[in-house]
Amino acid sequence: MWCQRLPWLPRGSGPVLAVPARCHPTAPASPCCAWQLHRDHLELRYGSTVMRLDFVWLRDHCRSASCYNAKTNQRSLDTASVDLAIQPQAVRVDESTLFLTWPDGHVTRYGLQWLARNSYEGQKQQVMHPRILWNAQIYQQAQVPSIDCRSFLETDEGLKEFLQNFLLYGIAFVENVTPTKEDTEILAKRISIIRETIYGRMWYFTSDFSRGDTAYTKLALDRHTDTTYFQEPCGIQVFHCLKHEGTGGRTLLVDGFHAAERVLRQAPEHFELLAKVPLKHEYVENVGGCHNHMIGVGPVLNVYPWNNELYLIRYNNYDRAVINTVPHDVVRRWYHAHRALTAELRRPDNELWVKLKPGKVLFVDNWRVLHGREAFTGYRQLCGCYLTQDDVLNTARLLGLQA
Repeated sequence: MWCQRLPWLPRGSGPVLAVPARCHPTAPASPCCAWQLHRDHLELRYGSTVMRLDFVWLRDHCRSASCYNAKTNQRSLDTASVDLAIQPQAVRVDESTLFLTWPDGHVTRYGLQWLARNSYEGQKQQVMHPRILWNAQIYQQAQVPSIDCRSFLETDEGLKEFLQNFLLYGIAFVENVTPTKEDTEILAKRISIIRETIYGRMWYFTSDFSRGDTAYTKLALDRHTDTTYFQEPCGIQVFHCLKHEGTGGRTLLVDGFHAAERVLRQAPEHFELLAKVPLKHEYVENVGGCHNHMIGVGPVLNVYPWNNELYLIRYNNYDRAVINTVPHDVVRRWYHAHRALTAELRRPDNELWVKLKPGKVLFVDNWRVLHGREAFTGYRQLCGCYLTQDDVLNTARLLGLQA
């Protein structure tokens, strides 16, 4: 039986008394609120959200001074000390706050809006990372501006505009950069620490096949994400073409999330399979003094399980290892799902082609946007690096952006 907002209701030897729910908020602007006690949880209706809040969860997340350090934003309560059979002695709800009294007399207070945001049911309705999914036409019509190097480096406004573009579209450009590896590094460090990998800190390459990777040739590269053979693929890739004396070499960019979203709409069973089947990706290198054997494991599509929001695509046909992680009756279905995603990724209207040139630096979200390259002639020199996803998102949040 649902209860409206009432004075303290004590828990005695029997169940808490309840009255039929009637939503009469004491404050005109506050959403309708009603609640009901169950054996192990509190069911709370606030506005359009019905939350089921476990009693242990409610005790564990208490924000009182003795349970939570507001200065460090860290929990002080020892979760292992909470009785797993705990029940509140009394419950009260007013127009904005839930109050619970526990058997030891401790009182926990929760803002109803806080619960609506932080409950499982509330999180299911929220998007962690707002994005604009795009094909070539959508991106070109958006006329997303490049950011001037000086504004990017010297002002929070320029940096914030850059990061907002990057978060929404997964790619962003900075112009008027001095075409050197050193100046590119200064640019990258503005938003993140540089992730050092087997390729070094700042990589610098031409088509000399100095590493055991197709990127170090003049050949065309099909769309892919990088470092799928890392347990955690690199988050952001920075590209700066320092010199090109020849033809071809345009960069291909494809929004992997846009393609995956189309698969989800057209064949949800394919999307589900690509999000569940773990695959191995492998990089074996024995060139010159470079000897590496890297293996990363994960599904092609990685989603948050509570809201099915896609946060990472791991797609690289060059580096995918032998498929030996699923039984034979799943393999054929996986190939059908992979084919559906590949068909979307290869649709010509999803391909954004850009010509990199000295002074224009491209940042790519390697967890979202696939990149490739057309074949080229002549001498072509690029530099760049990898950045960490965590640090870029940290910089964005410190500037007030949702990330």
